[in-house]
Amino acid sequence: MDHYDTLETRPHAEREADLFARLPAQLAHAKAHAPAFAALLADIDPAAVTTREALARLPVTRKSELLERQKAARPFGGFAAVRWGQDCRRVFASPGPLYEPEGARPDYYRLARALFAAGFRAGDLVHNTFSYHFTPAGSMMETAAHALGCTVFPAGVGQTEQQVAAVADLKPDAYVGTPSFLRIILDKAADLGVAPSFTKAFVSGEAFPPSQRQALAERGIRAFQAYATADIGLIAYETPALEGMVVGEDVIVEIVRPGTGDPVAPGEVGEVVVTTFNPDYPLIRFGTGDLSAVLPGESPCGRTNLRIKGWLGRADQTTKVKGMFVHPSQVAEVVRRHPQVQRARLVVENPDLADRMTLHCECAAGDEALAGAIAASIRELTKLRGEVAFCAPGSLANDGKVIDDLRKYE
Repeated sequence: MDHYDTLETRPHAEREADLFARLPAQLAHAKAHAPAFAALLADIDPAAVTTREALARLPVTRKSELLERQKAARPFGGFAAVRWGQDCRRVFASPGPLYEPEGARPDYYRLARALFAAGFRAGDLVHNTFSYHFTPAGSMMETAAHALGCTVFPAGVGQTEQQVAAVADLKPDAYVGTPSFLRIILDKAADLGVAPSFTKAFVSGEAFPPSQRQALAERGIRAFQAYATADIGLIAYETPALEGMVVGEDVIVEIVRPGTGDPVAPGEVGEVVVTTFNPDYPLIRFGTGDLSAVLPGESPCGRTNLRIKGWLGRADQTTKVKGMFVHPSQVAEVVRRHPQVQRARLVVENPDLADRMTLHCECAAGDEALAGAIAASIRELTKLRGEVAFCAPGSLANDGKVIDDLRKYE
C-alpha cells in the first residue's frame, strides 16, 4: 500500500468540507473546557466558523503569548482541556519553560502518517535517538512507531560507542533522530568496523540540506523529514516525491503575514498558523513563529492535501532601534492604515553608526503627500522617525521579511 489511509487521497474539496464541518464542534469544545479559549473566543459563535474566511477572523495565539499565559497560570495557561491522571499521561517541558501535555490516545502526535511515508512498516525495529527526558521528541516518535506496529529501541542521545554496539547487536531497520547524530553514529561505526543495518531514516530537529540526504543515500539509507512541534504534533511531512511537504490530515494550516492574522496570497512567504482538532490541547490558530509558503498543485505521490515548502526561517523579526522595540505588527498596522500600500518592509540600517529606519512600500502611485502620511503613522506607532521609499508592486523579495535589520557593527 502506497498511502497510510484513504484520507490522504480524497478530493481536496471533500477534505475542506470535512475539516470545516468538524471545526465548530472543536471551537465549542475549546470554549467549554479550556479557560484561555473561553476568554479569547468569548464573542465568537462556533457554529458560524465554517469557512477559511471565518476562521481568519479569529485571534492568533502565538507561542510567546502561550509562554506568558503559562507563567501566569501553570501548568498550561488555561489552553489545555485535560487534568492530571487518566486524561494526561505525560507532561513535557520545552525551553522557556513551556509545558505540553500528552494525552492517552494512540499516536497522540499523529506522526505515524509521516513515518509511513518514510517507508516505516510493521515489524521494523526503530533505533530512536531523540531525547526521552524533558522534551517530547522521543515520545513523539515512539508512539508513532508503535502505532505502525514497529518495535522501538529507546536509544536517546549520546554514548556513541554504546549506540554502535546496540546497532551491531540488534540490527535495526530504521533510524529516528537528528541528521547530524546519524552521521556521528555512522562515522563511529566505520571507525569500529561495524556495518550499520539502517536502510531508512526519519530525521527532524535541524536543517537537512540535499547534500546530507545524498550522502546518506550513498550509504544505502533513504531519509525523510517532517515538520512537527511539541505543541501541535505533525504539521507536514515529506513523501517519496520529495516535492515540498504534505500537510497532515488532522490540522488546518494557514500562512499569514507576520505580525498579523491575515492570510497571504498563495505562494507568498508568511507565518505558519495551525488549528488542531486535538481535544486535549485544542490550540486554535496557533502561530508557530515559523515561515513557510504554499506550493501550487498536488504531490506526484498521489496525496492531495495542501503542500508547503517546509521551514523557511522565523517570523519573529522584532528588533530594537534607538532603545525602542519595533514589531512586525506595528509595520502591519501602518500598511493597514494606508490602503494604497500593497506590501511593505522596514529596513533598519546604521550608516555612520546612527540607526535609520526606511519603510519600503509597494505602491502603484506614491506621492509626497502619501509619504508624509505614512511617515506620520510610523512615528505615531513606533515613537521613532522613519523615512518612506516607494517601489513597484511585486518588487519586494518574497521571503516573509517584514523587518530587515541590516545594521553592521565594527
